[in-house]
Amino acid sequence: MKEFMMIFLGADYASLGLSADELQSRMGKWFAWGNKMEAAGVLRGGNALTPQIRRVVGEKRTVTDLSSAEVKEIVGGYYLVAANNFDEVQKIAQDYPDYDLGGTVEIREIMVFEH
Repeated sequence: MKEFMMIFLGADYASLGLSADELQSRMGKWFAWGNKMEAAGVLRGGNALTPQIRRVVGEKRTVTDLSSAEVKEIVGGYYLVAANNFDEVQKIAQDYPDYDLGGTVEIREIMVFEH
């Protein structure tokens, strides 16, 4: 099996003005999805990311601090999953909780280097 990263792109929840009940419901969907992947034995790890962003760019290492309000969509987190191919990961991604908020799942295969 190969490893893939599902990268979650979308708006920061705080900027959407979701109520406490909406946030709790949404988190329940995330936990249910993670539990489903764990039960299937495909989840290898993952994390949510804070909305603060620091970019270091170019030869002069220009530093810019950004907030989620300054970018259209942010990387909100990622999961590492085991699968045979992109189609299997796409099937896993069908349960991504934030499609209804315009969220995106970007699927990338983990590159393996031989020593």
